[in-house]
Amino acid sequence: MAPRLSDLVDGDRLWARLMALAAFGARPDGGVDRPALSATEAQARAQLIAWGRAIGLKPYTDQAANLFLRLEGRDASLPPVLAGSHIDSQPTGGKFDGVYGVLAALEVAEAVVKRGEVPARAIEVVAWTNEEGSRFAPGMTGSDLFTGTKTLDNVRAIKDADGVSVGEAIDAILAADDGVPLRPFGLPLAAYVEPHIEQASKLEEAGAPVGIVSGIQGTRRYRVTVKGEAAHAGTALRRDRRDALMAAVQMIGAMDDAARQPEDTLLTVGQMQVTPNAPSVVPEEVLFSIDLRHPDNGVVDRMDAAIREIVAARQGVCTAQLRQIQHSPSLTFPEAMRNALTEAANALCIPCMDVYSAAGHDARQLHYVCPTGMIFVPCRGGISHNPLEWAEPEHLTAGTKVLADTVWTLATRV
Repeated sequence: MAPRLSDLVDGDRLWARLMALAAFGARPDGGVDRPALSATEAQARAQLIAWGRAIGLKPYTDQAANLFLRLEGRDASLPPVLAGSHIDSQPTGGKFDGVYGVLAALEVAEAVVKRGEVPARAIEVVAWTNEEGSRFAPGMTGSDLFTGTKTLDNVRAIKDADGVSVGEAIDAILAADDGVPLRPFGLPLAAYVEPHIEQASKLEEAGAPVGIVSGIQGTRRYRVTVKGEAAHAGTALRRDRRDALMAAVQMIGAMDDAARQPEDTLLTVGQMQVTPNAPSVVPEEVLFSIDLRHPDNGVVDRMDAAIREIVAARQGVCTAQLRQIQHSPSLTFPEAMRNALTEAANALCIPCMDVYSAAGHDARQLHYVCPTGMIFVPCRGGISHNPLEWAEPEHLTAGTKVLADTVWTLATRV
């Protein structure tokens, strides 16, 4: 009898690859700074392609620079099973966020090769472009374009803080690829599975090495621009001032008050740019971000209305413009996919539990085009987007084993 695919998963090899990829963008504090579509990410991408080619996978890309490593099945006409995540990081990122999902999928593909039995349909490893959104906002660029949620023309025009556009950065990445053919967006998929660290502490607290993700909470993201008038801090009287920062602060305070009910509403202002940003000048312009999240779409919609009302009411003598840059409703992954993952964990005697994702992932976009599921593994202390981010090797291996047997079941089913 052929071994289960999970029996061929090599946790040591997975760990070694995680540490090797962490060298691309390594920070002195042990973290990782690997911006999306950067030269550093291009180097990590080249390493992924080399690993894939070494085990017989064929690389493909598309006009979003999404990277696919394909292990062919018996029938090339059948839609493939896709697994992976992303390899870009936050500026103060860790070694596991996103990368674990890509390398777990690569380990599954290598296990299939070692098994020596060709599945009915192809298995593909994917690394999505710009999941994090730290360089180019918002994130999920690659999965948005692949699924048709956004258009290439609109996305290519987005610029980073240095004035480099997404289009320019994508072109540079594609030019650096060595013989990687382009494919169109939106190819049919049989299923998508995304492994990830939890980025919370529920699994750790419960002592469960694997989480079966039930869904992802809703989010809206905004940019607010408040315009006033620059003036001398020592001579401009308060009654004459059009202070953009004071107006912005009042807006943010009112939004924070509005978000206190229900208490699990998450409202974050994580970015603010003040112009001219001089200590003795009344601020002329302020740009700030808003990140709003809650599992109940109704709560998110009510807060959306409150935010719009607050911006209009608190601008005072200034002017304010609110622009929504993303809206992703809460979702529940299909029961059949969750059951398949749970059955794989149970068959391996790996304890698992249902968990809900408070963070967004590319699986959100894929959910609307094919059966989609997610696997979480514990994240020590719930710390992520931080150099202290950590996942235990045995948990990473357990999640990869569950992924392996699930992917094999999906890839052999016609």
